[in-house]
Amino acid sequence: MTEFKFTEEQVMLRDMVRDFTKNEIKPRSAEIDANEKIPDELIKQLGELGLLGISFPEEYGGAGMGEVGYCIMQEEIARGCMSTATFIGAHQSIGANTIYLGGTEELKKKYLVPLASGEKIGAFCLTEAQAGSDSFNVKTKAELDGDHWVINGEKLWITNGGIADIVSVFARTPKGLSAFVVETSDPGFQAGPPEKKMGIKGSTTNQITFDNVRVPKENLLGSEGRGFILAMKTLDAGRLGLGAACLGAAKELLEMSAAYSKERKQFDQSISNFQAIQFMLAEMATVIFTMESIVYRTAVDYDLGKNISKQSAMVKLYCSEGLDKVADFAVQIHGGMGYSRELPVERFYRDSRINRIFEGTNEIQKGIIARDVIKKNGVM
Repeated sequence: MTEFKFTEEQVMLRDMVRDFTKNEIKPRSAEIDANEKIPDELIKQLGELGLLGISFPEEYGGAGMGEVGYCIMQEEIARGCMSTATFIGAHQSIGANTIYLGGTEELKKKYLVPLASGEKIGAFCLTEAQAGSDSFNVKTKAELDGDHWVINGEKLWITNGGIADIVSVFARTPKGLSAFVVETSDPGFQAGPPEKKMGIKGSTTNQITFDNVRVPKENLLGSEGRGFILAMKTLDAGRLGLGAACLGAAKELLEMSAAYSKERKQFDQSISNFQAIQFMLAEMATVIFTMESIVYRTAVDYDLGKNISKQSAMVKLYCSEGLDKVADFAVQIHGGMGYSRELPVERFYRDSRINRIFEGTNEIQKGIIARDVIKKNGVM
């Protein structure tokens, strides 16, 4: 791809989300971090603006903006609050998207419409105690009993787990790993207390228990035994959206750092005059340029229906490590103030670290990339 430009509609979306982030999210970001909760009113506003189903077709309640539109939105949201971007990612990009990719028309219309409006909140239930990176090792079981599947097991580190109404669940069946839609109001579904985390504190993370949860037979996503493939397809989009959020946070950190370097004076001059500071800003800008290039190139390919498994792994790997580098430079440029909670740099620094872990660790991403490279003898 030699050139990529946003359409007029995409520019309007970017500007709308940018204004919303500036006026509604940034003023609440410190409170979200301190209270470890995204306000219900903010979630309601996101739904009313159509941001909670922006990637889905209009017939399912979405805005029809595709993955490019989703990445545009996540980039802008993350400039204000990584916790809010994480909430949206778990809700839309993996929770609801599993239903979009694997559900029947009936399931899509039943569940995606309320998810897209924000009337219902979604989550993605895959990870377990012995099945984090090793997704094949899922122990949660689903057994067919008449017209229902009966699910038993536990899931860990489930983003939105304590606030979700509808979850996409992966469980072992006689034919292998399978996926189901479960309503959290069903008897036997229980969410544990929120985990206490280093960062993205506003994004609730919970252990989930399934105790003889009965799910209608028609709530099977795709065909029995094809759950692993569905999970990987879903995570392709999830990793891409994660890269877009990393990009937005990195851009915000660069802007804050450049502005601070001009304001902060040492030795009777702005520290922006010092080559050491200039070099850090230059490296930050170069990393961000690359992040932006691979995020939107991959998003375009996704919307064209291309297989992006390798590219999304590259996006996740590069953007998560790139954000960590940018955040570290930002703290260094801000000095003592970068380490203080008085400025948002400290929060961005804490929030950035998780991106190398969830949605598949970066070591898993390297394995995905390497397998493709070996298979194709290095041909891109």
